[in-house]
Amino acid sequence: MKREIIQTKDGSTSIFIPEWNESYHSKHGAIQEAYHVFIKNGFSLFEAKPVSILEIGFGTGLNAFITSLEAKKNNQQINYVGVEAYPISPEEILAMNYAALIDANTIDVFKEIHQANWESENQIHANFSLTKRKQFFQDIDDKECFDLIYFDAFGFDVQPELWSTAIFIKMYNALKVNGILVTYACRTSIKNAMKEAGFEVEKLPGAPGKREMLRAKKMLKI
Repeated sequence: MKREIIQTKDGSTSIFIPEWNESYHSKHGAIQEAYHVFIKNGFSLFEAKPVSILEIGFGTGLNAFITSLEAKKNNQQINYVGVEAYPISPEEILAMNYAALIDANTIDVFKEIHQANWESENQIHANFSLTKRKQFFQDIDDKECFDLIYFDAFGFDVQPELWSTAIFIKMYNALKVNGILVTYACRTSIKNAMKEAGFEVEKLPGAPGKREMLRAKKMLKI
């Protein structure tokens, strides 16, 4: 499918798929959405401890990039696994302006994230190891490996199968007890699918342009 580079309202770039009328990030601001959903309401809950993270939808690498910066700032050890079935092209990578907007001195980190080999662990810097897996989400079969999941799949309107109970059961199984899943989405059917998978679910204020988002927790079953 055709993909176009767009600029979102906070000045940061994203990728748009005209056929789906869907973008990789919020048109209201790619960077501000990533920080709000995944850092503020996910990563920040694991202050001062090592964290294993699974990202569903590696995409442009934005979430991995900002997490690597937070890891370095906080001196936290992060093991990050990003799953993506259709990696973006080198030309699209070069068009992303995240480092320029956040801190121009971090451009080498962004490049290293995208130059890292697929299907193997890469030490991006002392606090951040990255494994990129070219994989369909339906094929994920990790068991109690992760503390945190960034669920950043394409929206329900274009890929509802990625927001099903079956997928969230896989997410539930991949998390350790007390593990957290955060996503930008918030609709009743998604919340119900999470609950059916076993999660305790809460609504939180959404990123700019979105009223609400969801955070789910894997509780110890009694």
